[in-house]
Amino acid sequence: MQVSRSDRPFTGPQETLLVTGASGFLGWNLCQQAAQRWRVVGTYGAHPVAIAGVEMRPVDLTDEGAIAALMASVQPAAVIHLAAQSSPNICQRSPEVSHRINVDAAVLLAKLCADRAIPLVFTSTDLVFDGRRSPYREADPVNPISVYGEQKAIAEEKILSLYPRAAVCRMPLMFGEAGPVAKSFLQWMLETLRSGQELALFTDEFRTPVSGRAAVQGLLLALQQGVSGLLHLGGPERIARYEFGQRLAEVMDLPRDLIRPCSQASVASAAPRPADVSLVSTQAFGLGYRPQPLLAELTALRGRV
Repeated sequence: MQVSRSDRPFTGPQETLLVTGASGFLGWNLCQQAAQRWRVVGTYGAHPVAIAGVEMRPVDLTDEGAIAALMASVQPAAVIHLAAQSSPNICQRSPEVSHRINVDAAVLLAKLCADRAIPLVFTSTDLVFDGRRSPYREADPVNPISVYGEQKAIAEEKILSLYPRAAVCRMPLMFGEAGPVAKSFLQWMLETLRSGQELALFTDEFRTPVSGRAAVQGLLLALQQGVSGLLHLGGPERIARYEFGQRLAEVMDLPRDLIRPCSQASVASAAPRPADVSLVSTQAFGLGYRPQPLLAELTALRGRV
């Protein structure tokens, strides 16, 4: 399915935006920006968090009744559904539990948004691809190799079948400032290097990472422009984790000699890891999505991470 644009985008400054997963890394970043424009209601599960200008509500998104009650109470004009079990290893070990949030909750929210004819933005992942035929465009067939990727692929298909007006945004690896309860992989890298420990990073795993700030811009763009269908929000550069770490150390004045190259095969993981899920995001770029080069994004984070 190709991306299209609706003639009924979400633009009104007094309208209510419901954001699930507001305590997560992406949710925390998104709510801060969205609260400058709209009334925002954010949900959290096990981890309470306060965000200035955002009304926070605890909701168990594995409870269908709780989701229905939330929608009836908030009466949102649009929904951005970020909440997920996004750890591939956890999904691999506990697929039935993760299915309830990654698939069931997403599909129910899509149905409720369809019933109300309101915009829905759903975040999926680059891990719906198997990593063998990169770079990937929206029209390329999915073939996940992990439970997490499989659950997101199922959710994509069911959501767009149920509600074609929904925007399904495939997200890449993301980095940036940590929220109160959720970090990005960047914090792990920095903590390791700052403590003087050796950091082993893959030379054979490639992604198209973006900052949390850029990812939020892409999601809000999809919402405001009334995008429907699949949309890739990858960054402008294909890079291995090892090279990313080298650039990070250089920008942050950390010892690069602590970074050791390694391969995927050398690290045990419950979930299989695709080699290259780089995204082609030309369609998003055409809509005005403007993630900056990695060096610029990392430089902007100096003194903040």
